[in-house]
Amino acid sequence: MRMFKRLATIVGALSLVFVLGACGKSSSSSASKSYTPKKLTVQFVPSSNASTIEAKAKPLEGLLKKQLGIPVKVSVSTDYNTIVEAMGSKKVDVGFLPPDAYVLAHKQYNAKVLLKAQRYGYKEPNDQVTNTLVNSYKAQILVRKDSGIKSIKDLKGKKIAVQDTTSSAGWIYPIVELYRHGININKDNIKTVQVKGHDQAVMAVYNGDADAAFVFQGARLLVQKDAKDVMKKVVPIYTTKEIPNDTITVRGDMSSKWDKKISNAFKAIAKTKKGHAIISSVYSHENYVTAKDSDYNAIRSYDKTAKKLNK
Repeated sequence: MRMFKRLATIVGALSLVFVLGACGKSSSSSASKSYTPKKLTVQFVPSSNASTIEAKAKPLEGLLKKQLGIPVKVSVSTDYNTIVEAMGSKKVDVGFLPPDAYVLAHKQYNAKVLLKAQRYGYKEPNDQVTNTLVNSYKAQILVRKDSGIKSIKDLKGKKIAVQDTTSSAGWIYPIVELYRHGININKDNIKTVQVKGHDQAVMAVYNGDADAAFVFQGARLLVQKDAKDVMKKVVPIYTTKEIPNDTITVRGDMSSKWDKKISNAFKAIAKTKKGHAIISSVYSHENYVTAKDSDYNAIRSYDKTAKKLNK
């Protein structure tokens, strides 16, 4: 009996050591997954001319370094998928991701959304900018006014300039809403041509290289300086439902401490004269507010339908 009690005591002690050891290992493992950057890499997507965006965004390096106290490198990815993969392979710490790219990065690599952009809203049909800040935007289908294309049903058999298949405004929302109106992007003799940047999509229509284009509302303003009559010659025939605004997203293993530091840095920069001028010139961002993953559930709903069409 005494021997049994002694064995029980030994087993109990060993079990406790095992449990404590496992907890310590788990805690250590968890801590090792928490990333603290020594140099921050920030990347943008080419919603318009990539070299132009990089030139406009470069000054953020100095502003972020001042806020965060570490070196910062700003660059522009070649396309939407590239930045998602770069964040997944931990080559990029912070991404200015459009909504669909964020959803993909979160699903594949557990990327975390920190902030969502606010922009000024637009009035149709001439994209007049209002002074109301909004948390969403819309996509439009543009055509030449003299094309004879009056409605989305006229798009059958036509050539459309589009963005990457992870672009909410340049692909996802337009093809899903066309589908809901009885038009299948892959089965109605529609030819698509992928261009880099919504400005290039507008110009493809303007120059007659495409019959239509999928763009974000306000994209015509990007080329108005070079094509002064673009608002008259290129017009919208369809506007989608609201799309959640762009994100500032970090890699999945970023520490919570740095989540806060990065969020606070971008919020502070947006409120300075110089910082505001930069974010406004790059993506027409006016402000940043805290975001959560569920803000992008609408994107997930559209994605389900888009995947059926992309097969």
